[in-house]
Amino acid sequence: MLRVTTASLCTYCQRMRLLLPPSVSTSTVASTNRRPENQQTVDSLYELLVDIRKVRKCKSWVLSESTAYVCETADLLKDMGADATAIAHILETHPEAVLCRPEDTAAQRDLWMSVCHNRRKLMSIIEKFPASFFTLSYHSNQQANILYLQNLRLSRRIISNLMASAPQSFSQPVEHTQQVIHTLRETYLDLGGDESNLRIWLQKLLSQNPYILIRPAETWRDSLGFLREQGFTTEDLLGLVSSLKASISDLQPAAMQQALAYIEEALACSEDELKQVVIRCPAVLYYSLPILVGRFQGLMDVGVSMEQVKESPNVLELTTQIVLYRVQKLASYGYDVCSGSLDVIVGTKKDFEMSYNRLHLRQQRPLFNPVAPVRSAEE
Repeated sequence: MLRVTTASLCTYCQRMRLLLPPSVSTSTVASTNRRPENQQTVDSLYELLVDIRKVRKCKSWVLSESTAYVCETADLLKDMGADATAIAHILETHPEAVLCRPEDTAAQRDLWMSVCHNRRKLMSIIEKFPASFFTLSYHSNQQANILYLQNLRLSRRIISNLMASAPQSFSQPVEHTQQVIHTLRETYLDLGGDESNLRIWLQKLLSQNPYILIRPAETWRDSLGFLREQGFTTEDLLGLVSSLKASISDLQPAAMQQALAYIEEALACSEDELKQVVIRCPAVLYYSLPILVGRFQGLMDVGVSMEQVKESPNVLELTTQIVLYRVQKLASYGYDVCSGSLDVIVGTKKDFEMSYNRLHLRQQRPLFNPVAPVRSAEE
């Protein structure tokens, strides 16, 4: 445990202490708490350039704990590659870190480094999610989840990316993770997937949507069950699951029903046409009704027909502002979107720029007349 006295404070901290108005002095703040502040903890955090005001505002109780390991925590972070700014940020964001015993924090470091060997990347994860690293009560859950995912032969890169994007998924009981993985496996096999490709499919889903392990397993069954009832084949469903990047676990049958009913009416679709719209533009399943209505109305306002939307339904992935901008830009080169295909405006910004440049070059290139006489250099 750190022993620091006021006399050992650096010149910067002493100057800051003198600049503080009496209204925010340590004694005044401490008097407003049920317990007085631990002066050693306060002084140590000052030396690390931690903004004590932020700590007092959000986690003042930390400063009143009788035992704290400020220096030890800072040294561990420094050994892992953190600079002074990163250490101050972590301790301001999650001051409870200084209450963790050094041996427990070291064990947590070793566990996380077993997955993420790159210290710089590991520190970026800790800076982003300090609570996940320093909430040591979840250490046994994290250890069990990591071991389980490693036993599935998932790559270290996938597991470290999971930790970087959704570390809270490692804090839940391993039984929950096992249930979700079991449901995913059943879903994949039921949809005609091959057991030999299961690991690759799981890695793709987890990389596309790292939060999938947090979702209840039932959400998959509900969403896929609803789509089966709408007449989608197992091949269709497998394609939708992959296209939606595992977001299908976030979908609610009631919301999907609203979206499908609106698309069917707005585009005057038959059941088969509606399925083709969904297969070509799965995003319509998770757009809210107001978004779909606004985007469809925006297309109608610029003169696009329902038949055009049926042929290129992924135009609904674009906001009305983007559609209007692209239509106007193409019109400057004489291309009338309303009388042609919408494929020229759909896709990413890069896709559109490529289509736009092709039209631009076509406008600049002189027409070649194969029967025109060839001019000699002398002419």
